Amino acid sequence: MEEFIFQLSNGIRVIHKPTIGNVAHCGFVINTGSRDETLQENGLAHFIEHAIFKGTLKRKTHHILNRIDSVGGEINAFTTKENTNVYASFTTEYFERAVDLLADIIFNSTFPEKELIKEKEVIIDEIYSYQDTPYEQIYDDFEEQIFKNHPLGMNILGTIESISKLKRDNVISFFNKHYATDEIVLSVVGNIPLKKVKRIAEKYLGTITQRPIAAKRDNYKNYTPQSKSILKDTHQAHCVIGNIAYGSFHEKRNTFMLLNNILGGPAMNSRLNMGLREKYGLTYNIESSYNLYSDIGLFSVYLGTDIKHIDKSIALVKKELKKLKTKKLSSSQLKNAKRQFLGQTTIAEENNCNVMLGQGKSLLLYNKVEDLTTVFEKINAITELDLLDVANEIFDENELSTLLYQPEN
Repeated sequence: MEEFIFQLSNGIRVIHKPTIGNVAHCGFVINTGSRDETLQENGLAHFIEHAIFKGTLKRKTHHILNRIDSVGGEINAFTTKENTNVYASFTTEYFERAVDLLADIIFNSTFPEKELIKEKEVIIDEIYSYQDTPYEQIYDDFEEQIFKNHPLGMNILGTIESISKLKRDNVISFFNKHYATDEIVLSVVGNIPLKKVKRIAEKYLGTITQRPIAAKRDNYKNYTPQSKSILKDTHQAHCVIGNIAYGSFHEKRNTFMLLNNILGGPAMNSRLNMGLREKYGLTYNIESSYNLYSDIGLFSVYLGTDIKHIDKSIALVKKELKKLKTKKLSSSQLKNAKRQFLGQTTIAEENNCNVMLGQGKSLLLYNKVEDLTTVFEKINAITELDLLDVANEIFDENELSTLLYQPEN
């Protein structure tokens, strides 16, 4: 069904996609993330995502946590490098309750000192948890290596030192500086009349004071490839190989999404999975990923294997990259790759919570949402030569960086 978009007088945009069924989803997508922090503020955006649940002008923590859960719904939040997302899933009769609660915790949080002290310990424990998981930590360390001395390289969670030093004044100052009404989208998916969405959005959001964005982001520049090896207390060796790639506005981003899916996407027939796991049994987990930011992208291949297989595994990864640079896909291979990618995209559209978050992010970034027909047209227009072109740009071996975790023993 078609999405409906409207804007409130304070700049907050609202997007609604009508669906059938008894379950609805709504959430706020906010154009603030860890890349908006200074080094001293590292972890603040994620900390605020936690802190907004700790009390508002009219609700205490237990009231917030019970408001949606008590009617069988769910409330959640997460922070990325560029966005903060706060959202809920519920049966349609509780739509107003959800918007009321989400608006309250985002715009009326009081950030009680006592609760902030407790939440520091929770986040420090979360940091320790990531440090105990090399598969997750290596991605953060790789981004720090690639985006060195730039906010994109900072860990979303912050560091134990930066979190320990945070004060309530830092939280309030960062919130007031970065949470601008014209950089906030309310996204709704559900069997809810548009008239009701407009009425409730106006009721709970229309009176919020307009606050334009004050801070600007620094674009990333001056990438230098480098290789790095770190000794870790692990059983396996873990490795990430990658390069900078196209940002969210680049005309080649769709082509590279298709290429990345061929190389190491989620399907078991990806080239990396077939070449390293199925053929040689070298690794349980191998994948490639493509993270898009507003001005830049990051391509990476991850694998975990026994240290005695690491050299062969890396060589095989580079062999697959070279194939995609030098050997054009046949027409049937390209057709199958497109069919698979479009099938995955269509299936993903069945998850209405993900649709809600995706359309909110798209409206925030592009001020529009593309329907599946438009997406299909763009993917189907990609040629074999287009894939060769982006492969030679991004898979250039001289531009690849590597991060290796080597077991200490």
